[in-house]
Amino acid sequence: MAVGPVEYLVVTFPGGRFADAIAPVLADAVASEAVRILDLAFARRAAGGSAVERVELREMDPQGLVAFDPPDDRPAGLPLITDLDVLERLPEDSSAALIVWEDLWSVPLTRAVEAAGGRLLAHERVPADGGDDVITLLERLADLKQRGVLTDAEFAAQKTRILAD
Repeated sequence: MAVGPVEYLVVTFPGGRFADAIAPVLADAVASEAVRILDLAFARRAAGGSAVERVELREMDPQGLVAFDPPDDRPAGLPLITDLDVLERLPEDSSAALIVWEDLWSVPLTRAVEAAGGRLLAHERVPADGGDDVITLLERLADLKQRGVLTDAEFAAQKTRILAD
């Protein structure tokens, strides 16, 4: 079971440039043991094509730079690349990668805080654009509750905080 915060991102890149530009950096992050990859999926929209198709890792990373086998203890509720609305905006002749990871670097810190009698009060991600609307925040909060990350009480407290701001 995942014990660190779980995050994901979707990146796009022209053609199949994952192996030469992105895979080495992702491989370094995994090798440093800062993260554990929980899911790694790819999709592509061909030149002149309207449909987005799923692509296998071995096609995007033929040298095997990123050693990835889905872990047995993957948390439930992870996003699927085939379900992401954002891929509707994927340009022609480009690809996308869905990278889901567990932040391992924070696990020892959290354990040390708990051992010292402290507790984690908040863990939030600062949005890239500087802010989110209330609906987006509530949707993310509901997703965390559905995945079992938040208890009913934690969900209610955070919902109250979001609506009060």
